[in-house]
Amino acid sequence: MEDSTALLEHTFLVNSVVFMDRIPIFNEWFAIALVFIITVATKVVRSRTLKTTTKLSPPPPPEAKGAPLGGFIPAVLSRGLQAVIRQQHSELGNVFTLRSLGVAVTFLVGAECSDHFFHAPESEITIDGVYNFTAPMFGRGVGYDVDVDTRNEQNRFFVKTLKPAKLRVHVGIMEYFEKWGERGVVDLKHEIDHVLMLITSRCLLGKEVREKMFEEVSTLIDDLLGGTHLISIFFPYLPTPAHRRRDRALARLQQIFSQIMTARRLSGRVEDDMLQDLMDSRYGDGRATTDSEVTGLLVALLLAGQHTSSGTTIWAALRLLTHPDHLNAAVAEQEQLVVGGHHGGGGSFVIDYGLLQQMDVLHRCIKETLRLHPILSMILRRTRKGFTVRTKEGGEYTVPSGRLVASPLLVNHLLPDIYKEPHVNDPDRFVAGRAEEKSGSGIGNLAFLSFGAGKHACMGEGYAYQQIKVILGHLLRNFELKLESPFPEPENMFSMRPSGKVLVSYKRRKLLCNMQD
Repeated sequence: MEDSTALLEHTFLVNSVVFMDRIPIFNEWFAIALVFIITVATKVVRSRTLKTTTKLSPPPPPEAKGAPLGGFIPAVLSRGLQAVIRQQHSELGNVFTLRSLGVAVTFLVGAECSDHFFHAPESEITIDGVYNFTAPMFGRGVGYDVDVDTRNEQNRFFVKTLKPAKLRVHVGIMEYFEKWGERGVVDLKHEIDHVLMLITSRCLLGKEVREKMFEEVSTLIDDLLGGTHLISIFFPYLPTPAHRRRDRALARLQQIFSQIMTARRLSGRVEDDMLQDLMDSRYGDGRATTDSEVTGLLVALLLAGQHTSSGTTIWAALRLLTHPDHLNAAVAEQEQLVVGGHHGGGGSFVIDYGLLQQMDVLHRCIKETLRLHPILSMILRRTRKGFTVRTKEGGEYTVPSGRLVASPLLVNHLLPDIYKEPHVNDPDRFVAGRAEEKSGSGIGNLAFLSFGAGKHACMGEGYAYQQIKVILGHLLRNFELKLESPFPEPENMFSMRPSGKVLVSYKRRKLLCNMQD
């Protein structure tokens, strides 16, 4: 464009000079004025052209074609969210937009497209307003129902309980599968849910729940999570039967924990659990937490921790039971640790925090499970300020202000330029020296996102690995297991847990059956 403008200006000047040579002298001033006007006009045209060129922004991301009214929702309901996102990624590339019910979501695939998503300041990309649909599950005044400063203070309450020094206390009190006999068949999904609720009720909810209200609280938690469906994202307060069960469950949980807290205060009894920590927490201005806030924070932590840890534990067991080489390696590691002399008084086997840290094979198996079966299908944010995203191939797109943006883990974890044979279950891809998730220039920690990244990374990652290692380690040491039911599909786009029953036959192992955790 600059070259064309210069050519235009040059042509006008040449023609003006020729014209001047052919006119009478009394028109000379007219000719000079004409040349001046043409010169100024061409400079104005050139200036405007340059400004227009400068103001041009990259185009918006390509948009998937959906149904006239429902957008991509009908396709999700018929084929599933994973299939829809993977298809659009295949067709449209690493940056694309899905639109439904008036809401547009731009998906960013690959580490090169994700840096701003995870590391931009809150003033540019925010989590506020994205997960408001969780407010009916946790109650008002906690989680995503409060401003970012209050939420950061509430997150601070969690940090002191979830750090490793605190977790060491809880390792020795976890209970395991003692009701199992010598052999039999169980629904492993139900059993792991049960044992994790036992762990959670002691470590987080308090011994009062475990000793007196375990079954009721378990049922209420199921009702809370069962009230979350696709429609809940758009209409969280719609009076559906599931939402009514959710609301009744939260009200009852608030009543239960309020009674427990009142009893503790009146008796002066202090317990070593998350419930007590939250009761004793104070905001920066000195204000104490309320009973409803404590209940909401407990529920949030429970759903974010227990439910997701349960799903990952089940998937990890499924992957081990369908891959004999990995199963044998994990069992051999457990046997080696036993022979290594980690024993307590009287020859009993002691599981402590340090021993869990040595379970490298099991750790890699769990991490590979999280890659193939991420806790969430995607991570969402909202833009406060538009930005330009650049793909690995050099393409550029403008993401506007106010747009929902998503990092789809179910695509990011299967990129073939990061992970060799990405659909293959291969825990050794995370072994030191190979570490595929760290390959590539500038990728850093954005290739493996099961616990998020940046300032919103999950603070419970260490606790999750610990719980899962404790349970799987116990199973591997004490039982020979065999999967009896087909390998399941995920339940839905929210929980990503295995669907249906997971039937497993077991036989108690003679070699390690006398060891105690």
